[in-house]
Amino acid sequence: MGKPTGFIEFLRELPSELSPIDRTRNWDEFHLPMPEENLRTQGARCMDCGIPFCHTGTVISGMASGCPINNLIPEWNDLIYRGLWKEALDRLHKTNNFPEFTGRVCPAPCEGACVLGIHNPPVTIKNIEYSIAEKGWNEGWITPEPPQKRTGKKIAIVGSGPAGLSAAAQLNKAGHWVTVFERADRPGGLLMYGIPNMKLDKENVVMRRLNVLEAEGVKFVCNTEIGKDVTTEDLLKNFDAVVLCTGATKPRDLSIEGRQLGGVHFAMDFLTANTQAVLDQADPALSAQGKDVVIIGGGDTGTDCVGTSIRHGCNSVVQLEILPKPPEERAANNPWPEYPKVYKMDYGQEEAAAKFGSDPRAYLRTATRFEGDESGNVKAIHTVEVEWERNEQGQFIPKHIPGTEKIIPAQLVLLAMGFLGPEQPLLDAMGLDRDSRSNIKSKYGKYTTTIPGVFAAGDCRRGQSLVVWAFNEGRGAARECDLYLMGETDLP
Repeated sequence: MGKPTGFIEFLRELPSELSPIDRTRNWDEFHLPMPEENLRTQGARCMDCGIPFCHTGTVISGMASGCPINNLIPEWNDLIYRGLWKEALDRLHKTNNFPEFTGRVCPAPCEGACVLGIHNPPVTIKNIEYSIAEKGWNEGWITPEPPQKRTGKKIAIVGSGPAGLSAAAQLNKAGHWVTVFERADRPGGLLMYGIPNMKLDKENVVMRRLNVLEAEGVKFVCNTEIGKDVTTEDLLKNFDAVVLCTGATKPRDLSIEGRQLGGVHFAMDFLTANTQAVLDQADPALSAQGKDVVIIGGGDTGTDCVGTSIRHGCNSVVQLEILPKPPEERAANNPWPEYPKVYKMDYGQEEAAAKFGSDPRAYLRTATRFEGDESGNVKAIHTVEVEWERNEQGQFIPKHIPGTEKIIPAQLVLLAMGFLGPEQPLLDAMGLDRDSRSNIKSKYGKYTTTIPGVFAAGDCRRGQSLVVWAFNEGRGAARECDLYLMGETDLP
């Protein structure tokens, strides 16, 4: 619980960051270390709140409230307040295989559910988690821990993103031989190619953990696509169980006039090409340098495109958001402990504001057509403002507002409107049943599919979601897979 009166005595404090202009000169992470004394003070703010909603991990109004992997947050807050960092790391690893990842990229639904947050700024849970993990690495406490004995069972995991990695870590811990298949040239999935380097360092953070997993016995096979390089028949024949963690990688498209023009790309293609270029120390295949960039979509992927475009040296950047601007404080229909839907500027918007003078987001505006030049490349986007109205079925739909048309120059357009589920060829080849949203049909908590011995976890089962939900599902699928193979399980 921290110090009994800490939440009264101390204010919320976050670590310093490099200025938005300075940090856009490279691809490095820009958070500066926080003194240990300050971190202990922040841990002291954790209350004896009776019911710690921060680690409940329930879903309220379609959003996570509290930690989906049920991190024991009050316990490790108290431990760092008392200076017991190694014990704090042990408690953190009890529920979270990769706290250095969640401490960087999770949107922290735990803080939205913090009881202190009802009337004061919540405890800095995310930064404390990050700091515990980094302390563990820096002190040499995180080392390979191979299982003492092997079961002889062989498990294939398809996809090396968050769900696949957490499933691999847990199943290897149970003593099984785990092989992870990844179609990209490097393991990590979304963690490697879907999140830019300045947000999650690939060499110093992602590979650091992957190297430990390999030393513990997990085998990564890259440049290998199941259904093409390895048949589904061979996969099922050569392994005792299979866990599908392919993600929801089918992007939502925008079928308007001019979609075929050059310079209109899916956001993930842009981000992947950029990370490949950063890692290979090469020029990116898709560059925003010297271009007017328009990003369609207002979520995390859109923000990552903003930050990446600025680092390329774009001429301008606009982010179209079809939804209204969120309020500065919780609205009446968004009470605690729901995830707070409030206005904030993420790192990309901060950088755009520093460089160009304002938040790049244009709310309640959508694209109507792409205009091309004589060479067949996009040169502008025609847009219009919208208002949200209910249709005859009671659903909210956007309606164009006449007279609000606006043309925005653009030589690069990035579609960041989310994803529609997993790609279907592998699912077709395996003959798996799907739900109404084209996800693999598999009950939460069981993760079994219509094929015995084949499990599904993460976005390919639940649809596009948070990294922390993928970790939750990977661990859950590992538990059920171990139970299927051994008849019992000690995995949490």
